[in-house]
Amino acid sequence: MRLATLKDGTRDGKLVVVSRDLTRFTDASFLVPTLQAALDDWSRIAPHLATIAESLENNAVPSDRFHEHDAHSPLPRAYQWADGSAYVNHVELVRKARGAEMPASFWTDPLIYQGGSDAFIAPRDPIRMTDEEFGIDMEAEVAVIVDDVPMGADLDEARAAIRLVMLVNDVTLRSLTAPELAKGFGFFQSKPSSAFSPVAVTPDELGDAWDGGKVSLPLLVDLNGKPFGRADAGVDMTFDFPALIAHAAKTRPLAAGTIIGSGTVSNKLDDGPGKPVSAGGAGYSCIAELRMIETIQAGAPKTPFLRFGDTVRIEMKDRTGHSIFGAIEQKVEEYAR
Repeated sequence: MRLATLKDGTRDGKLVVVSRDLTRFTDASFLVPTLQAALDDWSRIAPHLATIAESLENNAVPSDRFHEHDAHSPLPRAYQWADGSAYVNHVELVRKARGAEMPASFWTDPLIYQGGSDAFIAPRDPIRMTDEEFGIDMEAEVAVIVDDVPMGADLDEARAAIRLVMLVNDVTLRSLTAPELAKGFGFFQSKPSSAFSPVAVTPDELGDAWDGGKVSLPLLVDLNGKPFGRADAGVDMTFDFPALIAHAAKTRPLAAGTIIGSGTVSNKLDDGPGKPVSAGGAGYSCIAELRMIETIQAGAPKTPFLRFGDTVRIEMKDRTGHSIFGAIEQKVEEYAR
């Protein structure tokens, strides 16, 4: 089934079930008001939501036109948002561009940081920043929402806890990243609010593109209407979602509704840096990676980070060309309080 949260004037919106073709929705808030409430009681609520989804497909319940602009991120706020860096190719390029060696442990022990989750951006709302010089960048990723995960969960327990899959734009302020990391205490100002796809789907909706741990489909990233990234989310993923979840739960339980991100989707090309889509490559899921390759190859980056007026679009389509999660499409705007 496919679930969304519509804006209704409240912080958490109202839960709706969306048709497989993403054209219609039916209200589910009479059953459970919000997605978080559904996740809190998933074993009891999910079968009822599945019945509503089937009825929607059969035109057996009232429905209205689904407009992605009316949707919040599926969880407008969450108890926890933990983002991994599962595509180690991306990490390797970041470090290589600044002349830093990558520890061997990065290939065996996942990286993860805890992001702000008190206010996500809606998928069609703008990215607002006070200053272009912050180095505004998108990071196109896949994310999962989990049920309760016990501390010390093994891979099987972690896999069984995955309830929903969605896309994310993990907005990053690159000019603030290095000074923050130099303090040795992690990200904060450099990681503002993220945006998630209009729709979150149960893993069964992905068919054979889902193997229980990753999605093997291209992640489509456009910048100002032109193809920027077409990396396959199932390729070069060093740590799948069960590995990331188990890593996050090593010393703490994860509450139902916790979001775990994959990190920037990144593909190698012939065991080396990727190429732009325009040059026949898979492109990139963030501007920083292209700038890294420019630095490695030419000594300095030439592609600018996002400027006011730029538009980013992130989407994933199934093997028949139909959108799975809807699209994150955001214009960068100057923030005026």
